[in-house]
Amino acid sequence: MPTEFELLDLEEAEIPGDEWEEIDVTDTEADRIARKRDREFEQFEKRIKDADQFKVEQSVFDDATFAALYKLVQDGHVEAFGGPISTGKEANVYHALGDDREVAVKVYRINASNFRQMREYLEGDPRFEGLGGKKKDVVLAWVKKELANLERARAAGVNVPEPIAAERNVLVMEYFGDDDGRAKRLGEVQIENPETAYEVVREYMRRLYAAGLIHGDLSEYNIVIHEGHLVVIDLGQAVTVHHPNSRDFLERDCTNVAAFFTRQGFEVSEADLLEFVTEPKPDPTGA
Repeated sequence: MPTEFELLDLEEAEIPGDEWEEIDVTDTEADRIARKRDREFEQFEKRIKDADQFKVEQSVFDDATFAALYKLVQDGHVEAFGGPISTGKEANVYHALGDDREVAVKVYRINASNFRQMREYLEGDPRFEGLGGKKKDVVLAWVKKELANLERARAAGVNVPEPIAAERNVLVMEYFGDDDGRAKRLGEVQIENPETAYEVVREYMRRLYAAGLIHGDLSEYNIVIHEGHLVVIDLGQAVTVHHPNSRDFLERDCTNVAAFFTRQGFEVSEADLLEFVTEPKPDPTGA
């Protein structure tokens, strides 16, 4: 198999825990910092607001978001902020310097996030039973969900960004890129060997499913190439196999992946892909 599309070694993966993660969506330290302001926090907030890369976002960053960034800096997860990696309707991702390495800081915008779509993915997930209807609670749950999904995917042997820390609506994770910028998405490059790339993608889909997870929005735009490896990103919407719409989400993933590789000249059957992915019986507990 060509090295440009190597699989993550499954033997290096840890075995997931015996039960689903417990996710707390109550107020965070950032909320408490925002409520109890001090001079150091106010100076930090002013510096961030004055920074060029954040000026465009002042209207959607509330005090608690700045407090979350402040807490992550205090805890040593972020040392300096760089420019934006990507911008979207629900979140912006920034390049930053962490603890002796580069990191990506994903900031979900509470006021601008697609509340209804988020609830569609959260409802039915056993980790979020009893989640209230407040928009803030839904967004905070989404961030905790993305962190938990990344941890579970890595434990299952799927090459995804390493989650580093989460505080309120901010997630810090591993950065993929080089001197030329962020890693390219699969849909942004010319694939020399689509068959090999497809084999890696379908194997990662299969490993996710075996661990009780379904990506839910998989396409050539949620897979990047970094140092000869394919990396699956954007797992915020990933659902458990318990979700009432999990089968629909999985079939949509298969449709997207099959269509992309077929366009690359490698004929892929959506039905064959679905059969391959679902061949192992999923273990919802991760045991």
